[in-house]
Amino acid sequence: MLNIALFGPPGSGKGTQSKYLIEKYNLAYISTGDLLRAELAAGSDLGKQVKAVMDAGNLVSDELIVQILEKKIKSLENVKGILFDGFPRNLVQAYILTGLFSKLNTELTCMISLEVSEDELMGRMLKRAEIEGRSDDKPETIRNRFKQYREKTQPVEGFYEEIGKCYKVDGLGTIDEIFDRICEVIDRL
Repeated sequence: MLNIALFGPPGSGKGTQSKYLIEKYNLAYISTGDLLRAELAAGSDLGKQVKAVMDAGNLVSDELIVQILEKKIKSLENVKGILFDGFPRNLVQAYILTGLFSKLNTELTCMISLEVSEDELMGRMLKRAEIEGRSDDKPETIRNRFKQYREKTQPVEGFYEEIGKCYKVDGLGTIDEIFDRICEVIDRL
């Protein structure tokens, strides 16, 4: 199986690139953000908890994410692999994903990290807020998300570098240019 974690700070283009990657490589798509937003849309008690955490720019607990994720993976049938968008977000989740894949007799093929500066990301996210009306894309919330990313998520890159599965890709340029760079990495593997 071709299992890919698409990695990068908030606003780096993971969601945009994921759409192209799942089509080209026939992968199941798992976005923790989409899974969480589905809970928000459902208006459940869980969704209300998720909304409060996300609106403050904080990360949802590992336990909650893993429960939602395992349920989703087990529901997949006849896939050639999985593309994870925004997961794992911290070292605990990286270890949990490794264990979950081991249980399922597979492994993560690679983690592709989209490299983009915070100044560029701020501009992208503020523009996205205007277009999509996302409540989690306000300047103070974005700054907090960057801080959370640097402190909790960025160390995941080091975890995958140590085991030879991290591949950094320049996240600046047109969508097609970035997509071509990502495909070069995948095709080499």
